[in-house]
Amino acid sequence: MLHRLGDLVCRRARWVLAATGILLAAAAVIGVGAFGKLESGGFDDPNSASTQAAERINTQFGGQNNLVFLVTAAHGTVDSPDVHAAGLALTDALSARTRQIDRVTSYWTSQAPALVSKDARQGLILMHLTGGVNGTTKALIADYTGSHPRADLGPGIDGHAISVLAGGDAAANVEVTGQVAKSLALAEGVAIPLILILLLFAFGSVVAALLPLAVGGIAILAAFAELDLLGSVTDISIYAISLTTQLGLGLGIDYALLVVSRFREELAAGKDVREAVARTTATAGRTVLFSATTVAVALTSLMIFPQYFLKSFAYAGIVVAVIAAASTVLVIPALLSVLGRRVNAGRLPWAASGRGDASPMWRRVAQGATRRPVLAAVPVLAILLTAASPLLGVTFGTPDQTVLRTGVSSRQVSDAIDAGFSGNAATTIEIVTTGPVPSSAANAAYAQRISRLPGVVRVDSSVGTFADGQAAQADPGDAQLGRPAAQSYSAVITAQPASGAAQQLVRDIRALPGPGGVETLVGGRTAALIDAKGSIGSRLPWALLIIVAATFVLLFLFTGSVIQPVRALVVNGLSLSAAVGVMTWIFQDGHLISWLDATPRPMDTSMTVLLLVITFGLSMDYEVFLTSRVKELHDQGADTNTAVAEGLARTGRIVSTAAGLLAVTFFAFGPSTVSFLQMLGLGAGLAVLLDATLVRGVLVPAVTGLLGERIWYSPARLRRVHRRFGITEAGATVTGEPDTGYSQLARVDNG
Repeated sequence: MLHRLGDLVCRRARWVLAATGILLAAAAVIGVGAFGKLESGGFDDPNSASTQAAERINTQFGGQNNLVFLVTAAHGTVDSPDVHAAGLALTDALSARTRQIDRVTSYWTSQAPALVSKDARQGLILMHLTGGVNGTTKALIADYTGSHPRADLGPGIDGHAISVLAGGDAAANVEVTGQVAKSLALAEGVAIPLILILLLFAFGSVVAALLPLAVGGIAILAAFAELDLLGSVTDISIYAISLTTQLGLGLGIDYALLVVSRFREELAAGKDVREAVARTTATAGRTVLFSATTVAVALTSLMIFPQYFLKSFAYAGIVVAVIAAASTVLVIPALLSVLGRRVNAGRLPWAASGRGDASPMWRRVAQGATRRPVLAAVPVLAILLTAASPLLGVTFGTPDQTVLRTGVSSRQVSDAIDAGFSGNAATTIEIVTTGPVPSSAANAAYAQRISRLPGVVRVDSSVGTFADGQAAQADPGDAQLGRPAAQSYSAVITAQPASGAAQQLVRDIRALPGPGGVETLVGGRTAALIDAKGSIGSRLPWALLIIVAATFVLLFLFTGSVIQPVRALVVNGLSLSAAVGVMTWIFQDGHLISWLDATPRPMDTSMTVLLLVITFGLSMDYEVFLTSRVKELHDQGADTNTAVAEGLARTGRIVSTAAGLLAVTFFAFGPSTVSFLQMLGLGAGLAVLLDATLVRGVLVPAVTGLLGERIWYSPARLRRVHRRFGITEAGATVTGEPDTGYSQLARVDNG
């Protein structure tokens, strides 16, 4: 079928290219608005107790604080007359913006001790923004922050008496979104020119080097259009843009390298252009389609998680894989048909003849590994296991201001509150009842019980403020925390929100009986972290089961063996574990992290899952590239060791080149100002390099050398299944060509 498709595309090449141009123009028009529709959140489980608590607080109590203004006195203290007047005027100005802000809590109106710093030079204004926070926050920050006078503070108010910095989740979201856009522009600006230079060295000709970028560009534009359309009907993460770019370029490079190299090989073997295109589509095209299927299946597993952050990557990644594969078997053959032997045009002075020659180096590596498998495998296993060892102490968290660099406003506010205030009033533990509390006494007793827990500074409620089980004198409570249908409590704590102590405190509060027997919901950043880890942890085994089962079935249909899929899963798991272990060593344990201008913090739960899934899909790319060629040679008569050596010789250069180019696209996120993007980029780049060299070059031939022909084993019943449903080897059957000489080669190698 693919042979016939390649022949048809060759005959209708200009029609295919014209239709592609029209579709690309439409995708560009649609996709240009994608950035404006995407969200910066999506890390929380929408069905969790913490999310339910946030929704109840938002609808009944004016919402949780999501924007913080840190106000610093230019001289004196926050109670100096001019500072007090400016702080009070700023509070009034914010309170007047009722269409954007539905709750304001300020030191200058409440005199709450938790809202003033220990040295009395800084005060806090806490707010809850209504509706979508990004646009509102951006305008608010522009209007009221900085150290310049603000005209709308009123006549006679000295705006220079105070300076204002914005923080909190809403400000962090705005800044992260802006930083992602800058990081993406920087990555593209660095990666694409460098990739083009490397492609010129890889292909030796200008025309051939541009073809992988064509596939990547098509996949990226199509995915941008998809994200724009999806962003109109559901929540889509802004971070999906980065995956779209990286994966589109990566798969475009992988697939186009394979196809163009096979086309040049067929031309060098004496085929005319039409037959070379058809045969390339039948062989390399089949490998590309199978590879894209494995990538898409791996990404599909992300849909099992409730967080739209992870679902977004599934939506974007699946479309990228499908479009990249479709472009490779339709657009690239059409371009090759038009170009013909001019694919080698613009040859560079140092370039070879353009033939698809095998790599003697990779052949020697494979032959050495198959002849001495234990000697070859042991050092590689030692390296991979050592690299993976930091995973023994891994801890997980969710993104907060610490993913940003220290010079960013929301990070400065977070650091200042941690260092200078008694308890973090901006990141409290929020508790809300699911029904009315029967009496004020029950209400007060419950707040007292919470205030006695270790690490709680105070508890605010509608019946008073409590610390160490005692009510504060002359404090009637915050009437905004009480409603006829429910009560809300706000616990200020000493521990960092992501710390183990804070997480234990949330568990302790959840274990307390509610006031008067009424059920409670616990929210806030720490509760959301616990719920996110529980949500991902409970579904991760199912996601892994989907990946493992689907990969096993696909590789069995591809090879007819039950050993090959197991071998692929094990060796790929080793390379992924090594890459994530190194990222843990850097981003959690803090080694070398100063080079990245980042802050050590727990590994991001969602981003670590994403790293594993993406790199597994990409490693299966190289698995399919090699296994496809090995099976083709084995089906043509070569023994297993010879087939592996020749297969690696034919694909090793392609795989290592593709991995190097793909690593460049990922490493380009190293200078990002968002640490979890740095982690994803560096981790994915390292994983593909390890897989293309140590795993594909050494471990796979070593395992083959140990097992020999047994690596093709399958029970009789499954062999019958494969004969009926297996994926036919195009290279052996499509053209009906006889044995091409590999059986004779095998007999020569075997003496």
